[in-house]
Formats: sequence, structure tokens, C-alpha cells
Amino acid sequence: MKIWKLLGLAAILAVGATGLTSSTGLAAGHAQKKSVTLVWWHNATQGAGLKLWTQVAAEFHKLHPDVTVKAVPIQNEQFTTKIPIALQSSNPPDVFQNWGGGQLVDQVKAHKVANLTKYVAPWIKNIGGSAAGWQVNGQQYAIPYNVGVVGLWYNKQLFAKAGITRPPVTWPQLLADSAKLKAAGIAPIAIGSKDRWPDAFYWDYLAVKLCPKPVIQSAAFTYNFKHPCWLQAGNYTQQLLGAKPFQDGFLATPAQQGATSSAGLLANGKAAMELQGHWDPGVMESLTPDSKIPSFLGWFPFPNVPGSKALPGSLLGGGDGFACSAKAPEPQCAQFLSYIDSMSVQKRIGATNFGLPVLKGSESSVKDPNLATVLKFRSSSPFVQLYLDIAFSQSIGQALDSAVADMFAGQANSRQVLQQIVNASKQK
Repeated sequence: MKIWKLLGLAAILAVGATGLTSSTGLAAGHAQKKSVTLVWWHNATQGAGLKLWTQVAAEFHKLHPDVTVKAVPIQNEQFTTKIPIALQSSNPPDVFQNWGGGQLVDQVKAHKVANLTKYVAPWIKNIGGSAAGWQVNGQQYAIPYNVGVVGLWYNKQLFAKAGITRPPVTWPQLLADSAKLKAAGIAPIAIGSKDRWPDAFYWDYLAVKLCPKPVIQSAAFTYNFKHPCWLQAGNYTQQLLGAKPFQDGFLATPAQQGATSSAGLLANGKAAMELQGHWDPGVMESLTPDSKIPSFLGWFPFPNVPGSKALPGSLLGGGDGFACSAKAPEPQCAQFLSYIDSMSVQKRIGATNFGLPVLKGSESSVKDPNLATVLKFRSSSPFVQLYLDIAFSQSIGQALDSAVADMFAGQANSRQVLQQIVNASKQK
């Protein structure tokens, strides 16, 4: 499990174009608006998140007196069981926490969530590639408010020691720089393969850097893995493994626990790079002697693969969002989600460290320089692909993680990895 896995100008949406009108009507300028209540299930049960969401509910009601938002904080772990039961009931929440991916696909197939595409079309471009993880077949069924991306955290001092003047931007450059680091007696890349899930970041990212956007997006819905890019992702991963860039004993190294974890190795100058999420500095902070984030730390995006048909600059990541249930009053629900992704709310998400805001222009609210760099790349990315084990159904995601871990352990090749994923998809 990924322990740390953890939009949009405030749009003026026309109300009354859908079938939630009563006999009083909602036609603009002709009749009084019908009062509605939005029941909002979210997972911020304490701290800055709970305070912010309480403020947002009150602010939205003040701006739209005909809409009352009833917030219901629920422990994150309870959503797995509560949401499926609630969506099957006659009285589901109008707005609920949603992480996109395979879970959202299943909810769409079951006709349990509202299609928000026509409501968010005027402003969804303002959150850039972050919207993609909450789309199904190109349609927007949920909206993210906090999205981070995976990239390579690195030690600037060790790069300089090996004669590397700037981070690599292409796959061949990454391999060449790894060779330079090895020649200088430095472990190029730290990885916590004991936990297995960090291994999948490499296969996932190479798929994102090799597959055309429509191919990788549709796979989560069609379970079609026939495009050559899926096999190529494994071939490139094997190429990396063949270069032996990881620290000695990487198969027995945890990702985050202790100074000898992969995060600890990078934090304490024992390795030059680690492919991890935006949360990594927070992990490293507790693993250094002075309990501070290392001053030598930098970040760069996963390199592009030359000649690939993928969108250059595509990134891998994930985060948090909200969906509207199929029984929710759609215009009001969509309008509420637009407010969550307004500049005012987005800046507070960043300023309170509650998350990494998705709205372009809100990046300045995040003060940490490395996280600001992450945000810069994420906000300018044409496509942010959700973690594949989240994007796919649970069974396919688990098969992917397990198969790639086997590859890292020398127990599977690229074809065998792909076959395990295909086999799991046939069970759907």
C-alpha cells in the first residue's frame, strides 16, 4: 500500500437546464430558485482540513442562500465500505470524497455518479492536466482539489561531485547520469523494494512516457493492453534494472521506515536520487540527525522517452477530489465543486499545507521551494495520469504491483509482467 498516496475559476453556472426543477421552475430570471441541501461527505475529520471545509460550507451558503451545505466528516478508512452501500441506497450523499481511477469507473458503469462535463466545461481547463484522473472516457465525473505528482528527488551536491551540471530530461540522459554517479562511487538511485509498491512507479511512469494519452486512459475502462507501449514499459524497466542503479540490498530496503530506508538514504547523503511522491521531503525530515529537510535536496520530473508517442511532459500522480451522486441536484452540486476550486479556497489549501492546490495561479500559496517546483511542473503538464494501481480496478492494480515487484526481484520479465496484468483484467 502507498501509505502517503495520498481545481477552476469560480464559475457562474446556468441553473435550470436539467431535470431537477419542481413546479416552481428554475428558469433564469423567471421564477424563484428552489432551495436545496447538499449533503457533503468528506474525510477531513480534524486539523486544518476540517476547519477549511467548515468555512467553505458556510461561505458557499452565504454566496448562494438557496443552497445549504451539510458537511459530514468521515474517517478516511470508512469510505471504502460506506460509499458503496450509500450509493446503492435511496438517499446517497450529494457530494462525496473521490479518488478517481478504477473506483470511479465502477461507479460510472453502475450509473451512481453524475456526469459533470457540461457544467465544468467553462473552467475545467484552469486546472490543467490534473483533471484527467477524474475522467472516464473523456467525460468529467469528479473534480480534484489536491493533486501531487511523482518525480525524482535528488542530492545536488552528489550530482556536482559526479560532474552532472543539470538534471536529466531524457531517458538516455538518466541512464548516462546513473553511470557517472556509479563511477564516482555513489549509489545513483535509492529504492525501497521491500515494500514492493515503489517498484511499480518505474513501470507506471514508463507506460505514461510511452503510451499515447487515449491508450492509457481507455485501458482503465476497456482493460485493453494490446498496444505495444505496455510491453515497451516493461522492456525499458528491464533496461534500467540491467544498469544496476540501485543501492546494495535494495530488495530488503523499506521505503520510509528509518534512516536506512530509501528515503533515509537520500536524506543522509547515501544515494543521489529517489523516485517518490510529493510527500517525500516530509518523510525525510524525520530521518535526518537534525530533523530537518536536507538543504541539498532538489526535484526534477521523470525524463521523457525520445521518439515516444506519449504527450511530452506527461506526469504520474494522484490526490483527492469530489464527485456528485446521480441523485444530487446537478447544477448546484457542480457549482459547489467549482467553488472548492476557486482561487480563494485553492490558496488556502496550499497555505495551510492541507494539500497541493490544482488551480493555475494558486501555486504561490505553497511556500516550500521544492514543492513549488513540483507544482510548477504539475500545473504546466498537459496530462497527469493517476497512479495505475488506482486508475485500474483493484484486482488489476494489485496484479500490476505484484508483477513489477517480481521483475525487480529477477523473477519475471516484461512479457510475464504484462501477462499477469492481462490475466487479472480477464477476471473483470
